[in-house]
Amino acid sequence: MTKAEAYEKAWRIAFKNNDFSLADEIYHPEYSAFDFRAGLEVNLDSDKVIVSTYGESFRSGPFKKIFENDEFLCIERYLKSTMTYPPTYYSSLSAVTYKDGKIITQESVNEELAEDPSEGQDWNWEDYE
Repeated sequence: MTKAEAYEKAWRIAFKNNDFSLADEIYHPEYSAFDFRAGLEVNLDSDKVIVSTYGESFRSGPFKKIFENDEFLCIERYLKSTMTYPPTYYSSLSAVTYKDGKIITQESVNEELAEDPSEGQDWNWEDYE
């Protein structure tokens, strides 16, 4: 499994099932990131609380690996939020760095989309349930 596949799978499982076992495997014990929404430094436990709280309201769609090597991963994916009606859609870009083969930092930027990114495509959200 590539780093991009492991990252995507870990968070897809966490959002869907509140299961962080794969995230625990791929994150470094010293992991930290700055959460710009909250304005503070977070660790994996903080991320787990956020996902546990809001995970049922989000679905991750297809992803695209932009770049990957031993030290860095850049991945783009679509997100669907059902916290609003109608749902809100995002393009999410995550930059991930590695130490000793595990994620040590990451930064994600979400851009709200004007329409459902699955419209007119060869995939739908049900494919990612």
